Amino acid sequence: MNYGFSTGEELIKLCERENLTIAEVMLRRETETGERTRDELVNEMFENLMTMQESIRIGLEENQETMTGLAGDSAEKLLAYAEKSNMGPDMTRICAAALAVAEVNASMGKIVAAPTAGSSGVIPAVLVMCSEKHSFTDRDLVNGLFAAGAIGIIIAKNASISGAEGGCQAEIGTASAMAAGALTELCGGTPAQALTASAMALKNILGLVCDPVAGLVECPCIKRNAMGAANAVLCADMALAGMTSIIPFDEVVNAMRSVGRMMNVDLRETAKGGLAVTPTGLEIAKRVHDEN
Repeated sequence: MNYGFSTGEELIKLCERENLTIAEVMLRRETETGERTRDELVNEMFENLMTMQESIRIGLEENQETMTGLAGDSAEKLLAYAEKSNMGPDMTRICAAALAVAEVNASMGKIVAAPTAGSSGVIPAVLVMCSEKHSFTDRDLVNGLFAAGAIGIIIAKNASISGAEGGCQAEIGTASAMAAGALTELCGGTPAQALTASAMALKNILGLVCDPVAGLVECPCIKRNAMGAANAVLCADMALAGMTSIIPFDEVVNAMRSVGRMMNVDLRETAKGGLAVTPTGLEIAKRVHDEN
C-alpha cells in the first residue's frame, strides 16, 4: 500500500479509503519512505514532545532574558493574569504557553522548530495545554504531532514554511494550521474536519508579513505565536461545531503561495519594511547594532 500524499484531497481520500486517522497515515508514510521503524519514529516524536513540554515549563516558570532585553517575561505576566482574562483562563494559559516557548527560543533555549523556530510556540501550546482539559495522554499528543506533521508537509510542498519566502503567514500561519488540524483530530474530528480547521486557520493569517525588528526573532514574532495559538483553537472549535471552509484547504494553501510571491521582499524577513522600519523599530535596531 502506498501512503504517499501531496495534497489535502489526497490525504483525506487515503484516510477515508483505509479508515485511518491523519496521524496513522502520516506514520505509515514515514515508515514506508524512510529507513526507521515505526517504533523508532514514535520514540523520536516522544522526544520532541518532551522537549516541547519542557520548553513550556521553563518559559512559564523561569524568567527568560534575551540579549536585547526586548522580551523575556511576557509568558509569566499573561499566566498570572489568566483568571482575570476576558478570553477566559483556559485560552489565556494556552497563549501564555505559546509565549513561553517563543521566549525560550529567543533566549537561546532548546525548542522544537514546528515548523520553524520563529513559530515554535504555537503547536506545543495548543496540544500540550489542551491535554489538561481533554485528558490527552502523551501517546495521544504524539499522534497529534504526527497529524500536524502531515499538514505541514502539504503546506511546505505546495507553498512555503519560510518567512523569507512567504512572509509570516508561512510560519505562524502554517503552525496555526498544523495545530488546528491536529487538535481537531485529537478531539474526535474527521480528517475532513481537521483540514477544514487548518484551512480556516490559514485563511485568518493570510497575508501576514514578516517584519522582525532589528532582524531578530523577538518583536513582533513572540506575540504572534500567542495569536497563532488562539487562532488554532478557535478554528478547531469551529470545525468541530460543524462549520465549513468555503475555500477548500488545498486552494487556501495555493492562495498563500500566491500571496507570498506577490509580497514585496521588504516584507519577507529582511527587516526592511513593516514594524522593523518604524521610528522605534529603527531606534532598537541601531541600539542592538551599537551594542554588538
